[in-house]
Amino acid sequence: MNTSNQKLSVIEKIGYSLGDLAANLIFQTLVTFLAFFYTDVYRIPAGTASFIITFFGFVGAFFNVIMGIVADRTNTRWGKYRPWILWTAVPFGIISLLAFSTPGFTETGKIVYAAITYFLLVITYSANNLPYSALSGVLTGDMKERNSLSSYRFVAVMVAQFIIQSLLLPLALSVGHGDKQKGFEKVMFVFAIVGVICFIITFLTTRERVKPVIEQKIPVKDDLRDLSRNKPWIIMLFLTIMVFITLALKGGMNIYFFKYYLNQNAEAQFLENIGFNKFINGLNSVLHGIGFGNFEWPQDPPSSANSLFNAGSIIFMIIGIMFSKPLADRFGKRNIFGIFLCISALCLMMFYFYSPDSVGLVILTHIFHGFFYGITIPILWAMIADVADYSEWKNNRRATAIIFSAMIFGLKVGLSLGGGLGAFLLSKYGYVPDAPEQTTAAINGIRMSVSIYPGLIFIMGAALLFGYKINKTMETTIEGDLKQRRLKLA
Repeated sequence: MNTSNQKLSVIEKIGYSLGDLAANLIFQTLVTFLAFFYTDVYRIPAGTASFIITFFGFVGAFFNVIMGIVADRTNTRWGKYRPWILWTAVPFGIISLLAFSTPGFTETGKIVYAAITYFLLVITYSANNLPYSALSGVLTGDMKERNSLSSYRFVAVMVAQFIIQSLLLPLALSVGHGDKQKGFEKVMFVFAIVGVICFIITFLTTRERVKPVIEQKIPVKDDLRDLSRNKPWIIMLFLTIMVFITLALKGGMNIYFFKYYLNQNAEAQFLENIGFNKFINGLNSVLHGIGFGNFEWPQDPPSSANSLFNAGSIIFMIIGIMFSKPLADRFGKRNIFGIFLCISALCLMMFYFYSPDSVGLVILTHIFHGFFYGITIPILWAMIADVADYSEWKNNRRATAIIFSAMIFGLKVGLSLGGGLGAFLLSKYGYVPDAPEQTTAAINGIRMSVSIYPGLIFIMGAALLFGYKINKTMETTIEGDLKQRRLKLA
C-alpha cells in the first residue's frame, strides 16, 4: 500500500467530521424520536410502528453488507468511497424530510407512507454512511492521524446528539407554535439542507491516500468466507447490535418516562428551583423578537426535564470521552470497554427504583451514566479498526468497507430492534397515545424499558468480550507486523 503524504490538515479533519454531523442529525433523530414520532405525532398504532421500524430496518441492515461489497469494488477518479458521499447527499436530504413529514392520509395511507419513506431512508443511509465510515480507513495510514481524526468526529457526533436529544422537541414545538406535526417538518427541513451542505463539504475537502499497490479482483465469496472465519469480527458485530439496541430502546422511551411516570408537578418544581424557567423566559423574549413562538418548556415540564436530562448526560459523556484513551492505553481497549459498559448499565437499572418525585436523582444518575458510557464510545470504533487490522494481518489483504460494514450493519440491526422493541413494548403493555393517564401496566412497561431491559442488554453485550482475543498484547503485535509489511510495499 502507498502510505506517503499521510498528514491530514485541520481543514480535512473538520471537513470529514461534518459528514458525521450531517448523518447524526438524522441518526440521532431515529434513535431518540422515531417511535414517538410515529405514535404521538403521525398517529400510527404502536404495534404497526414496531413492525415498520423492525422489518424495514432489517432490510436496510442487510443492504449494508451489499453496500460494503459494492464500495470496495468502486473505482473512480475520486476514489472508492468519496463519490458515494457526493452521490447520496441530495437524496439523503430529500428522503429525511419526507420520512418526518405528516401528509393527511387515512390510517392505512399513513402506514404505507411511513413504511415506504422509512425503507428509502435506511437504504440511502447505508449507501451514504458505509462508504463514509470506510473513508476514515483510507484517508491516512498513520495511526496518530487516525486517532486525531476520530477526536474531531466525536466532537461532531456530540454536537448532533446534543441538538437532537436536548433541543429537537422544544424546537419542533417552538417553530410549529405548539403543533408537533408542523414543527417536526420545519425542523427536519433545516436539518436536510444543513446535511446536504455538510456532505458536499466532506467530499470536497477529503482525499483517499491509502490505496492497494496493485488492484486485485477478489471474489465476493472470499470476502464473506474471511468474515465468517474472523471471530473478533463476529463478536464485534453482535456487541454492536447489543449496544445500539440499548441506545435506541432507552433513547426512544425516555420521553414517555418523563411524560407519564415522573410527577409533572415535581418536574415543574425542580425546574423552578434550579432557575431553569427564568432562563427559558428570557430566551422566549428574544425568540419573540425574531418571529418565533415560545419554547414550550415552562408550560410542558416533561419536555423541559427530558431535554435537561439529555443535555447533562451528553456534556458528561464528552468528559468521559477524554478519559477513554489514557485508560485504554494502560489497561487495553477490551477490558475498559467491558468494565465501563457494565457500570453504565447499573446506572440505567437504578431508574426503576426511583419514585415519581425523584426528578433530581433521575437526572443526576443519568449524568453519571453519560460519563461512564462516554468512556466506551471511542473504544467501540477503535476496536472495529483493530478488527480491520486483524483481518489484514491474518489474510494479507485489506477489505476496508466490508469490515466497517460490521459496525453499520450492527448499528442498523440494533437501531431497528431497539426502536421496534420500544414500540412493541408500548403496544404490549397497553399504551394509549396522548392519554391523560396511562394504566399501571403501561407505566410499568415504560419504567422497565428505560432501566432494566436496556441495562441487561448492555451487560449481555459486555459478556461477549470474554471471547474477544484482541487484547493489549495482540494489538501491539498486529500494529508492528503491519507497519513492517507496509514499509516493504511502499
